[in-house]
Amino acid sequence: MSFPKFHTVDLSKHSFLVTGGSGFIGSNIVGYLIQHNAGLVRVIDNLSTSKVDNLAPFRSLTNFEFLDKDITDSDNCEKACKGIDYVTHQAALGSVPRSIKYPLATHANNATGFLNMLNAARLAEVKRFVYASSSSVYGDSPSLPKKEDEIGKPLSPYAVSKLTNELYARVFANVYNMPVIGLRYFNVFGPNQSPEGMYAAVIPLFMHSLMKNESPLIDGDGEQTRDFTYVENAVQANIKALFTDNNDALNNIYNVAVGERVTINQLFNIIAELTSSKVKPIHREPRAGDIRNSLADISKAKKLLGYEPQVLVKEGLTRTMKWFNEKKQA
Repeated sequence: MSFPKFHTVDLSKHSFLVTGGSGFIGSNIVGYLIQHNAGLVRVIDNLSTSKVDNLAPFRSLTNFEFLDKDITDSDNCEKACKGIDYVTHQAALGSVPRSIKYPLATHANNATGFLNMLNAARLAEVKRFVYASSSSVYGDSPSLPKKEDEIGKPLSPYAVSKLTNELYARVFANVYNMPVIGLRYFNVFGPNQSPEGMYAAVIPLFMHSLMKNESPLIDGDGEQTRDFTYVENAVQANIKALFTDNNDALNNIYNVAVGERVTINQLFNIIAELTSSKVKPIHREPRAGDIRNSLADISKAKKLLGYEPQVLVKEGLTRTMKWFNEKKQA
């Protein structure tokens, strides 16, 4: 996947740590950094929910390093941060349903692991720590669009873990004067997102099912809405957060989305059209812990980070389908 340029500095003079770098979003960030000649790109990932295949194009490069380590061990985090200028923290145990089934594992990876990384970055005196939060922190707040300073009560252990990240980040920024930026992702999708496993996201699941001419499952009536965000937009937000020279942008949290609402039924219809499929979905019971509607206000990220999402939903789905087809033929 090729990316447009979102930075102005010379990346060859800097070293980067991407936690969770073999995962979906992390591997795309790695791809961006390698494409634009980063001096060093180090990845730490325990491969629990991802495949090292996502990093196959980079493994032989002299400016790439891979650590098969777990961030729940603080020593691993400190070793990973040695000699690093910038950290982009993408490692997490994702999925609301998984967090409901495995709350302790979710906390260990997402809360304890995050604190380990944050503290390791502090000890290594990194120049910037950017981390992935989630729209799930908005919880039961009914207001739309979602604004960063108006959150409700979290509805799942996953949401609690991500809110915990934001609280720790704020304290470290204030107490230790760390330059930290949080990004609340809204339903990111795109190349390298796996359709495999019981906790796979809706878009790869739909594509995988329709390509096999099988009926996918839709939770509830399908009229719930989401602000689906193509991964290139998430990469852009990370790069701009890593290198912004706007002091007012630091130690803040930003929505990373497109600012468009799509129902799950509409999403299915678009993908069915892209695959020329005539199959119908099967509706099942609503999913526990899910929010009903989601739509982001991205004005803060636009104003302070210069974030401008360049790929809207239908174009992103078209690109993702192309990637699925190429992977199938490989």
